[in-house]
Amino acid sequence: MKTKHILQLSGMLMAALTVTSFAEEQDKVTNTDAAPITWTAGGKPSEGMDVLFVQNAAKVSLKDGKLVLSNVEPSTVCFTDRPARLAGYMPTEAFIPLWKNGKDSFLKNPPNANLSVFKDGEVSDFVVVLSNPTYDGDTMTYDVKVLEGDPAIEGGACSLFIDVIGMPRTPYSYAGAARRAWRR
Repeated sequence: MKTKHILQLSGMLMAALTVTSFAEEQDKVTNTDAAPITWTAGGKPSEGMDVLFVQNAAKVSLKDGKLVLSNVEPSTVCFTDRPARLAGYMPTEAFIPLWKNGKDSFLKNPPNANLSVFKDGEVSDFVVVLSNPTYDGDTMTYDVKVLEGDPAIEGGACSLFIDVIGMPRTPYSYAGAARRAWRR
């Protein structure tokens, strides 16, 4: 296996293991004004921190501009870069309302994402722009524009690495909810 594929596989396995270990943590932060989030590792939330997301699914298809993640994990992994270096998760269904929050929301500025797909023992990467997310049961669907890779995909397990979104420190943000819990 090529080094690139080994690194991608390692990243996907770490993300899957992270979701499992996060599910065992009990210090959940909730807020009635914001979706629940659990920060399980890292420093202190800060103003304007950038948050990245990872969604894992058992099966994926991309056809006619629609990306469908089937048997998607019920938790979406989220993490930040320096200086906070926070890591956590939130319910996947809570990801949808986040789409329209903030000055530079995903609704106003759709995110890029890297889709890593396992098929026939190989990992393939696709770069896409995501829009119009929907979540129904265990299926996540996006409209996509393919920037790099085959515009038609059928595959097994996958990880979708979603670009950053800035989260301001407000009562309606995930960072705000985490900040309030940190001060308690």
